[in-house]
Formats: sequence, C-alpha cells, structure tokens
Amino acid sequence: MKKLVPACALLMASLLLSSCQLPESGAKKMGSKNAIEKTLIDSGENIRVETWSTGSSKVNLETPHEWKISKSVLHGGRQENVDVVDVDNGVLRFRIVPTRGMNIWDAHTKDGFRLGWNSPVKEIVHPGFVNLDTRGGLGWLEGFGEMLNRCGLASFGAPGIDVVPSNTGAPTEVTLGLHGKISYLPASRCEVIIEPAPSRKIRIRGYIDETMMFGTQLRLVSEIWTEPGSSTIHFEDEIINLADKDQEMQYLYHCNFGQPLLDEGTRFIAPVKKVFPRDARAAEGGLSGWDVYGPPQAGYTEQVYLMSLYGDENNQTETMLQNKAGDRGVSLTFSTRELPHFTLWKNTTSLNDGYVTGIEPGTSYPMLRSIERKGGRVPVLKGGQSYKASLGINVLADAAAVEAARKRIAALQGDRKTTVDKEPLSK
Repeated sequence: MKKLVPACALLMASLLLSSCQLPESGAKKMGSKNAIEKTLIDSGENIRVETWSTGSSKVNLETPHEWKISKSVLHGGRQENVDVVDVDNGVLRFRIVPTRGMNIWDAHTKDGFRLGWNSPVKEIVHPGFVNLDTRGGLGWLEGFGEMLNRCGLASFGAPGIDVVPSNTGAPTEVTLGLHGKISYLPASRCEVIIEPAPSRKIRIRGYIDETMMFGTQLRLVSEIWTEPGSSTIHFEDEIINLADKDQEMQYLYHCNFGQPLLDEGTRFIAPVKKVFPRDARAAEGGLSGWDVYGPPQAGYTEQVYLMSLYGDENNQTETMLQNKAGDRGVSLTFSTRELPHFTLWKNTTSLNDGYVTGIEPGTSYPMLRSIERKGGRVPVLKGGQSYKASLGINVLADAAAVEAARKRIAALQGDRKTTVDKEPLSK
C-alpha cells in the first residue's frame, strides 16, 4: 500500500527558522530608512503610551487620501484599561486591540457600512474579566465580539481533554478551553511603522507570548498593515517556538460577520474541493443549502461545515461572503499551504442572541486537538522554528467589486468538481 504523508508533514514545508529574541526597545526594524516608528507598548521598558495620534495633517505620504492612526485607552465597565489602536486609511477604518491578541474589533467603510457583528457582548472586555475555564472551558465566549480574532497558539477548537507530558515527563490529562488563549493575551510590545512613498504602508506590529514553565513556549509576531485609499486589511503573522524542544501549534483566523452584510439570502462562495459536516446537526438536510444563509431564527443551533479548497499554481485562494443583492461583500485571500483547512460557522439565531457567521481558515479543523493530531493536522515546530501565515480581508464596496471577486473564485474552481460528503468528520 502506498504510504500517505500526513498533512502536518506537508505543512512543515512552510516552517522557517527564526530568531526568538524580542527586539530591543528602540530597535529600528524599518521597511525604509525614512520610515516613522512609534512604540506604543513595551513591557521590557515599562512603556505604555495612553494617547497618541498622527496622520496626513502631520505626515506627507504623497497621497490624495486623508489618513489617521491613533492610540487610546478605554474606560468603564468590563472594558476598563483596554488599549485600542484606531486606523483610518481614508477608505476603511478599523480598530486593533493589543490587549486582546491584536484582534480587530470592527471595521467601517467611508460611507458608514459596518463590518463585524452585533454580539451579546457589547464592550471590548479586558482579559482580566474573563475566566477561560468557566462553563466547561467555554469561558472564551465571555468576551467574544470581534470581527477578527485569532485562535491558538498551543490549541484551538472544542474544549475537552488532551494528554501532555507533565514536569516529570509522565503523560498527564489537561483540559483545553475553547479556541485557546491567544485571543485573551495582551501584546508585550506594540509599535507603529509608517513607510513613506512609494510604499505608503501603515504597519502595526505586536508581540504576544503564550508561555509557561514546563509547558507552552510560543510567540506570535503579528503585523497588520494597510495603505491610504486601500479596501484591504493585511495580516502577516509568525508563530515562533521559543523552546529548544519540539512543540505542537495550531492557528486559525476566526473572521466574523453579521448584519448588514449577513442576512437572509447571503451566500458563501469559494473554490471548494470537498465539504463535509462537523456533526449530525450540520448534516441535517443532506447539506442542502449549506452555502446559503437563512433569516434570524430564535433558538437556532449552530451548524459547522469543514472543507478543503482549491488554489492557484502558487497555492493562493479566495473566498467570499456576498449579500443577497450582490452589491456588498467581503473576501478573504490566503494560502492553502499555510492554512490548508477551512471552516464555515453558521449561527443564524435571533439578532439579540448573536446573528453571525464565521469564515475561518486555519492550520486544523476546530475539533478536539487529540482528533486533529490523530488526523495528522497539527503542525509540530522544532526548537527555534517558526510558522508563517498571511491573510487579506478585502472589502467589496459595490456590485463591480463583488462580481470581480466572483469571477476570480470561479477561475480558481475551473472545471474541477466539488465533493459533498454527508458523513460527519470521524478522524
């Protein structure tokens, strides 16, 4: 019998050796020698800038678009002491939360169209008010309200039991919480880099450590960037094994959209190679209409569909969420080599209960880590190695942009068929 290569072995092709040292305070990591850099947070130097701003009125990037970037601290309720970086590139405005894993809380277009969703959680909750272990490991939901949050780094997916080596090396059962810890870990360092023409990139870089003695030693270096006048938010992330020994890692972008983009008749479009249900609930109806959304429905129970996607000759792919009218949408662009497993989460419950869908490329499916490990879908980093992943969130502001994305996705699909497997994931 021909020996099959586990998915995690294929993923290891993307691993790159990387230095594990946090840059020294004041170190110039410039894309250009004339770039402007501002350190907003640095735990090593005990730095926290509470308020700061700059923009086109102060810095000339030789662009007709007015732009601005500012830093503030939230107060009141459970959002007390949360750091926020607000980026406005003249076409798109979005909020980055260094206190919450460099997540994106929401985004707005110039004409006021909001991307994100209306969560029952109204505040940007500080991690200090969240107990990840509550409700059997579902505490992650106590602050869940972002447009984009990362899941990982040691694990993500359903809560449950896994077995890891203890400090004595003996196998020990541990309880893993929903979607891991990274979404509730604050950045140890956050900096802004503004590159002059012709690049004109506005970069926000954060460093977040998920570490413990006798356990996980991983670092996320997250760089979020855009350009004046752009309708795209770019993510360039690196997960680094800070230890000398091998470590597993998992990583997923949880991109969440509700009204006004999500409504009855909204459609998910992608170059799908294979789609199958996560469980019996998702398998109901034989997957009929799995890619179309219904109206808000009180008491709706989530449905989750797992899939693999086609890419181009460079492994690049694109997915889209398109409204019923076809004049608004958002697309995700990413590499199927870096993020080979894709999840679609449908939660079309009532508006007050969180009417939302999740568009989620990742290194694994959101199952128990033990299931993903058995299926060969958990990457392993050698000591000092790193794993890189990138993502583009592209706002499609009119019918022409939606149609152009639809044509790109159709070209990726070509005449290749989509396999619809009605059996839930077993391994």
